[in-house]
Amino acid sequence: MSSTTYHPIEGSASAFALQTNADNALTSLVNPQDQYQMNWVKAGAIWGSIKSTYDLDVTVTRQLTPANTLVETYTFQNNTAFDIKTLDTHLGIGVPLPDYYTKASVGLTQCCSSHIWCGEQSSYIMALRQGGEAPHLGLVLQQGALKGYSVERGYDFQDKEEEVSNNRGLIILHPENFTLHPGETYQLAWQLQWFDDKAAFEKILRSTPNYIHVTAKNFVTIGDQPITFKAHIHGLTAAVKPSLTCNGQPWTYEQSAEDLTVNYPVTKPGEYRFDITCQGHTTHATFLATPELQEIAEKRVSFIVNKQQCHDADSVLNGAYLIYDNEEHQQYYNHLNDHNGGRERVGMGVLVAHYLRHHPDDRINKSLQAYVAYVFRALFNTEDGTVYNDAPRNNDQPRLYNYPWIGQLFLEMYQLTQDKQYLTWYFKAMTKFYELGGGHFYAIGIPMYESIKLFKQAKLDDLAAELLTHYRAHADFITAKGQNYPEHEVAYEQSIVGPAAKYVSDVYRLTGDSKYQAAAALQLKSLDLFEGFQPDYHLNEVAIRHWDGYWFGKRRMLGDTFPHYWTALSGLAFANSQTVVATEQYSQKAQQSFKAVLSLFNSDGSASCAMVYPLSVNGQRAHFYDPWANDQDWGLYYVLKHNQF
Repeated sequence: MSSTTYHPIEGSASAFALQTNADNALTSLVNPQDQYQMNWVKAGAIWGSIKSTYDLDVTVTRQLTPANTLVETYTFQNNTAFDIKTLDTHLGIGVPLPDYYTKASVGLTQCCSSHIWCGEQSSYIMALRQGGEAPHLGLVLQQGALKGYSVERGYDFQDKEEEVSNNRGLIILHPENFTLHPGETYQLAWQLQWFDDKAAFEKILRSTPNYIHVTAKNFVTIGDQPITFKAHIHGLTAAVKPSLTCNGQPWTYEQSAEDLTVNYPVTKPGEYRFDITCQGHTTHATFLATPELQEIAEKRVSFIVNKQQCHDADSVLNGAYLIYDNEEHQQYYNHLNDHNGGRERVGMGVLVAHYLRHHPDDRINKSLQAYVAYVFRALFNTEDGTVYNDAPRNNDQPRLYNYPWIGQLFLEMYQLTQDKQYLTWYFKAMTKFYELGGGHFYAIGIPMYESIKLFKQAKLDDLAAELLTHYRAHADFITAKGQNYPEHEVAYEQSIVGPAAKYVSDVYRLTGDSKYQAAAALQLKSLDLFEGFQPDYHLNEVAIRHWDGYWFGKRRMLGDTFPHYWTALSGLAFANSQTVVATEQYSQKAQQSFKAVLSLFNSDGSASCAMVYPLSVNGQRAHFYDPWANDQDWGLYYVLKHNQF
């Protein structure tokens, strides 16, 4: 049987305070200068635990260096009489970073958001403290190669299912496949060090010998836009010519000093993987080329109208847009909240209405009218503004999130029909929202700036003034709270911080009050901590989310969802932010966040609610797009609104 031996820590460095158990396994990793004394090893866990189905003996050594770094080396040795060949996710190293969500007073100083890149010899983890205050912890591979990562998820929080959304789980890093003859060894080593911010960590990558650091403005291209990127290799000289392939085929490039510059013409939509090898070091970068936005929207809307609308005169769901199962090729409904006939699925109606504003079509309009009739019959009370959780006007679980989504539908219908009645219904829905406590709730997708603009255009100035009073009070609450975020369905997440940034920005644009400008600057910095810069369209400027596939997908699998369509909430907050904080630093991030969601939409118009990215979750094979088209159309809607075609 395999065994793991942890050797005592060697060397000394003032930058690390380490604690081990009786077996010399690492249980605590702290920066002595950190005023919060955050332990970067999750409570109760062992750093560097080995997950293996092979008869390997593992030796772990740790060396504190004069450069104030910690180098860990994992040596896998075959002490059997037989060859050992590793495959898949059967060998891994546990890296139990405290990546979970809890109340802000704890999580912002004691928890982190881990941005993981397993790019063969050029791999890293950029772990950012959730509150954004340095020091942050970086892990950069020095020897060996990583092919991917998995997560182990559990009911770590009081064994309550609803709490499982707060726990990202144990990160397990998987070495490349290797073969060991009897007596042979394989070594994997990485270096841990502290850093101040994303720019500082990127500087570490660019100065690491032989590290291949790939950057691009767009990891998702649209139409005939070429794929362009740079690969920086520290110390590269003209005498060394790295090799480059795209989807297995050699490709030529320009070389200047330490950078390779690639300009690759797209011939058809699809995934383009570039493999770069230099002096025995290999990494990859993955791009997605999509059709033109008009084609994506046309096919998606047609799919919704043709396959996702209920046509059953005897059903309370008649006219509804429902979940579609792409494996069984049929609609699906369940009164279970995230599978029902309301809530997030209203996004389909919003998308169809928005599409019709730009592309009139009688057949699609007939479908939309049937959907709107369903909404009034089953989901919305025109008398008092109540928004229901499901048909038929069912509010077993009232939910404030539902109100702005129905409201957005009404704004789209007003712009489509010019019927002011839709604006009065929007007003009723949002008035009810605030009566129910919405002013202390960070709902998703309140169209504050847009609604005031439309109400004023319609000469409904009195109603606009009332709405602005609500919006301003809401922004005052967010401003006063700062980073002391109230807990929602998930204790802390990108879709709390994203709306916070968006709302104070909107109210600043509406009022010019400088206190909202300062609040927006803080919220935008907090939001940016959820975004990574890995060279893969699944990850680049895609916010960390890790529970959506469980609640909304057919597989009901927990685990990182990269991408998830709500990454567009970061785009919403970053868009137009230059008019608020007087800097362009977020403008490119906005476009990247929006474009990232496009991989959820297929060429035939079908779609997926989430991509579960890790290689495995709780031992089950992952890295797949969930078969259900459920709630992802909000993402496409926001892409279209901010990229007019």
